[in-house]
Amino acid sequence: MSEGFLLSRLLVRFDAPDDVLLTNLSAVALTPDGSLWLGADEGTGLERLSPIESHVYGHHQHFELSNFIPLNNPEEEIDIEGLDYFDSYLWLVGSHSLKRKKPKGKDVNSDIKRLTEIKAEKNRYLLARIPVKNGQLLPSFSTAEPNNQEFRAAVLETSPDGNQLIEALKTDEHLGLFISTPLPSKENGLDIEGLAVYENKIFLGLRGPVLRGFAIILELEVEEKEPGVLILKNIGENGKPYRKHFLELKGLGIRELCVQGEDLIILAGPTMDLDGIMKVYRWKNALAQSSNTISYFNSEALEFLFDLPFCLDSDHAEGLELFNSLGQPGLLVVYDSPNSKRIVSEREILTDIFRLSNFSK
Repeated sequence: MSEGFLLSRLLVRFDAPDDVLLTNLSAVALTPDGSLWLGADEGTGLERLSPIESHVYGHHQHFELSNFIPLNNPEEEIDIEGLDYFDSYLWLVGSHSLKRKKPKGKDVNSDIKRLTEIKAEKNRYLLARIPVKNGQLLPSFSTAEPNNQEFRAAVLETSPDGNQLIEALKTDEHLGLFISTPLPSKENGLDIEGLAVYENKIFLGLRGPVLRGFAIILELEVEEKEPGVLILKNIGENGKPYRKHFLELKGLGIRELCVQGEDLIILAGPTMDLDGIMKVYRWKNALAQSSNTISYFNSEALEFLFDLPFCLDSDHAEGLELFNSLGQPGLLVVYDSPNSKRIVSEREILTDIFRLSNFSK
């Protein structure tokens, strides 16, 4: 076991007490204007914070996503699990997962029945991009001449069962069974939790399913079918609209991704609803792949970097972003179910920055 070296901590300050934001952060991204963007796995919006002083972010602003992209039900959570920025767009992805109802601990018969109930929520089937300019989300904007380029919000084309990606995966030889059988998230069902974007490549990391110890990353490319609607390009084998990359993470699923140079940094953790060690890996030359791949544990392509400190029943690492700190390359980590020691006040929480070698983004 090699625990990560903690460089420093970042204080995040919201504008008002908000228990949901303090305890349910699931995604993070930085934009060139210096803004820190956060997503939670509850709710239907994004949060923007700006640097106030060294290692302190505040001036909180909330953005409701229904103002920029269509949602099936504005009252239903999106379950945002990944954020990334590239070329004037903030990209986000929902979990694409089913959920099983939780027992409430009040009535035995009711709780047993609740464990039979599996629900699909349409807002979770979301892959979207939203233009961002000077720290503001916008439905669209255009650059000045001579380029005269237009940037506009768009979502992956929807379907009765979710979206185009779900429809494509229904017949996949590895993942189709997990679509046709209603397996919820945290039960090795389909659950997208990682997102990384670079140029025309979109990488989605799956928390589940894990197949015989191998986690899965889906690689996509999209094009605009019509204003506001994206469709998948057929980039995979036999005309499939995705590539599959299998990584031997010793039974762990993927909890987040970020691009560093030509590599992907991978945050890995338990697939099931249990506590366990969270690990950070490097998948080398990920951006250069042009076909399906498989990478074995301790191979040349897959490098273990470090473990995150283990905290029983708390500090579930969810968000990942490159972040320089104290003159050194670092990796910013935000947490769901944070340890009480992180909560500074009703509206302030501490996140971690770990040292990261070979920084080349």
